[in-house]
Amino acid sequence: MHGISYLSRAGKHINMDLQEESSRFGSLQTTTSRNLSSSSSTFFSANQSPFFSPRSPTCQLSELMRSDNPRDGISNSTLSSYSHDHGNGYSGRREKQKKLGRSHRTSFTPSSASLSSNRVRSCDVFISLHGRKRSLLRFANWLRAELEAQGVSCFVSDRARCRNSRKHGIVERAMDVSTFGVVILTRKSFRNPYTIEELRFFSGKKNLVPIFFDLGPGDCLVRDIVEKRGELWEKHGGELWLMYGGLEKEWKEAVNSLSRVDEWKLEAQDGNWRDCIFRAVTLLAIRLGRRSVVERLTKWRERVEKEEFPFPRNENFIGRKKELSELEFILFGDVSGDSERDYFELKARPRQKNLTIGWCRGSSAEERRRERQMESDSRKGKEPVVWKESEKEIELQSTEFPQMQHQPLRPKSGGRYGRRKRSMKILYGKGIACVSGDSGIGKTELLLEFAYRFQQRYKMILWVGGESRYIRQNYLNLWSFLEVDVGIESCQEKSRIKSFEEQEEAAISRVRKELMRNIPFLVVIDNLESEKDWWDHELVMDLLPRFGGETHFLISTRLPRILNLEPLKLSYLSGVEAMSLMQGSVRDYPIAEIDALQVIEEKLGRLTFGLAIVGAILSELPINPSRLLDTINRIPLRDFTWSGREGHSLKRNTFLLQLFEVCFSIFDHADGPRSLATRMVQAGGWFAPAAIPVSLLALAAHKIPKKHQGTRLWKKLLHSLTCGFTSPHTKRSEAEASSMLLRFNIVRSSTKEGCIYFNELIKLYARKRGVTGVAQAVVQAVISRGSISEHPDHLWAASFLLFGFGNDPVAVELKVSELLIFVKEVILPLAIRTFITFSRCSAALELLRLCTNALEAADQAFVTPVEKWLDKSLCWKPIQTNAQLNPCLWQDLALSRATVLETRAKLMLRGGQFDIGEDLIRKAVFIRTSICGEDHPDTVSARETLSKLTRLLANVQIHTSP
Repeated sequence: MHGISYLSRAGKHINMDLQEESSRFGSLQTTTSRNLSSSSSTFFSANQSPFFSPRSPTCQLSELMRSDNPRDGISNSTLSSYSHDHGNGYSGRREKQKKLGRSHRTSFTPSSASLSSNRVRSCDVFISLHGRKRSLLRFANWLRAELEAQGVSCFVSDRARCRNSRKHGIVERAMDVSTFGVVILTRKSFRNPYTIEELRFFSGKKNLVPIFFDLGPGDCLVRDIVEKRGELWEKHGGELWLMYGGLEKEWKEAVNSLSRVDEWKLEAQDGNWRDCIFRAVTLLAIRLGRRSVVERLTKWRERVEKEEFPFPRNENFIGRKKELSELEFILFGDVSGDSERDYFELKARPRQKNLTIGWCRGSSAEERRRERQMESDSRKGKEPVVWKESEKEIELQSTEFPQMQHQPLRPKSGGRYGRRKRSMKILYGKGIACVSGDSGIGKTELLLEFAYRFQQRYKMILWVGGESRYIRQNYLNLWSFLEVDVGIESCQEKSRIKSFEEQEEAAISRVRKELMRNIPFLVVIDNLESEKDWWDHELVMDLLPRFGGETHFLISTRLPRILNLEPLKLSYLSGVEAMSLMQGSVRDYPIAEIDALQVIEEKLGRLTFGLAIVGAILSELPINPSRLLDTINRIPLRDFTWSGREGHSLKRNTFLLQLFEVCFSIFDHADGPRSLATRMVQAGGWFAPAAIPVSLLALAAHKIPKKHQGTRLWKKLLHSLTCGFTSPHTKRSEAEASSMLLRFNIVRSSTKEGCIYFNELIKLYARKRGVTGVAQAVVQAVISRGSISEHPDHLWAASFLLFGFGNDPVAVELKVSELLIFVKEVILPLAIRTFITFSRCSAALELLRLCTNALEAADQAFVTPVEKWLDKSLCWKPIQTNAQLNPCLWQDLALSRATVLETRAKLMLRGGQFDIGEDLIRKAVFIRTSICGEDHPDTVSARETLSKLTRLLANVQIHTSP
């Protein structure tokens, strides 16, 4: 059930592969040698190379790595095996070429000569690239990281940026021992002599793997390049062999070799990065004999195709070109493709000297010292980009971007959780973007469209619901896709028992660490309700890794600011776009009807959600806009008391509430006063903010108690409007009811088969509008059909209603028999799964504590004398209790309470809370002894747990006593 980390799996496969290939590569008795240029020194051992990745067990980093960290706008963690030279790394080589003549006239036929006494290990893949384009580096990072995650050792280099002959020798040695040579080709590659050498060398060894980056094989024809044919080569073509030292024949041979590599047709275009990388990894794994890698990738991709997105793509998505372009620029630092045409001008801002993301404890004196140091560095011409990360702060110093610069803003000191009065400017190119706006404005639709549009730039889209009670669990749910283990067992240490807080942090850090690798993910946090987690009031930012890596974060929120960053404020659709959304399938309305649509738009506050409902009504019913407007205005408004941010929004937008009522009336007309669709909406308001199975929702709807609904005059008008839509009082199945909700945009479809989602505004209104007993019906439905593995969020929602967490009142009261079933079938397995599988210790223990309180309250009611309707003076018998009237039920209640107490004690044992655990288990032992007897197996088991806790508590007291 637990995931297996990429690191451990990669290590196992690498060790196996090394054992299999040790005889072939260990001593390297017969290998290849060459002399690519006169500047190359004696070959160095590959395990000394600074270009080998530290994740590869066959390679080690040398001290050279510290002097060659990339500084070209990417973080220190990217391209760890990538060499740079800030000057002209080719000038010294060209001077030698002039002196020595045709230094490139070299034989590329592999030689069988031994290489003195140097012992080198094999390298599976040599990856060559040329250039500093941000997208190229990101692609190369991803390819290398993905190969290494699958246990394939890699060596990455841009030889044009090597600073000295020693490094050239190291890279050339790596080329010799690599099983395959992957050359990433761009239009600039053909004027790079090193790329030409690599093409000739690897094609000569029959192990060339070209990847055409923003090119195609058809673009790489010698005649077209030389004669500047086609749009691509009109500017970049010509006599490119001159850059190769004037050797036209060898240059043409190298370019022509690309056409002879028929089995490798890998093209990395803007819209297929993911597919290209997975195909490259799969093909390389097959050629390397790693069949297990291929099987693992195939299973992973099949799962991703089914579970990557929570919602299908909105094929009728309208507008937002400007916002999509800006999100691309915020996350990637540039725009490409069609976005370049849609991109808008951004105002330049002065450079920001100091930018702190998050909350820091640094004193004002420390801040002043940093500022003085940075000003001094600035005067000296130093502009480093260095991430500093600690428990106290995450800081980016002297940040400067070519496209955008920022205004200085110093966060106010005042503790780690000090409140900021101002937010910082948007970070461009650092991989995090926040979108804010009112409920129903279209934030989720924007994030969804962006994710679908750019999904090929990421290994996977990881969607996280941001609701405060569920965000931590949603974040930990990523473990199965990231293949890490967040269970409690993996957090234990043999030397000592970790506290519950330490175990929870260890689980979070495992997910966080996996997201800090060079494999790019897009983490979408939708509807972030608060900057702090609901359970422990810790900052949500503590869940996230540092910004600036390959993984990007896209957040939507109703808050005006989040994470001390200025969000992109989402505005309304333009008039043309709003009109297009409302018109639906009808496009030829007369002027009077267009005016009615404009009135509807204004009355709805231009909310996209309301506009979509209007468009659905006009598409589904034979109604024109003016009659719909008249109908909405005549709908009586219910008198509700609203609270909270969303409540105030609904209170202001009464026209939207009237529109909701029109929809419910349509459903009632189509299906009678007890419309299944209407009752499903009422029940949906009490479920968790997750995909709801239609079958579970319909079951809850059927359990809602009946309520007489009087006839209203406006229903007659609605009847005339909906004539022809359906025959009245036709009972509908749950599938038909859910289809009706989907067609009217009241709910949205899910990628999970048979599931739907409710908008939060609809859920809020449904909770207010629903009859008494709806929450009870939802809990009963969850008890009878809820699944721990498939519906954990909805089980938690039922627990919130039943036990009243935090300051919430208890919303549902169950019969004792129902409560016992709920405890046995839901509470105990849910708490154990939450604790063991996800290391959410505090949440699991709080659930069991409140469950204990509920059982104790029920037990107290059982032992309270029952009041009889008969006059007490006429009754000679003593008044009985429920425990006496229902002895079996009372025993079941007591034993359930003992089971919960024992479970809590065992969990306390996992966190070193021996004193609390001992007190709990003693109560359980007393109950079991009283009811079952001392020799009952359950009593014996409880006594053993008590003995263990007593022994451990005594040991603690001995070691802690003075």
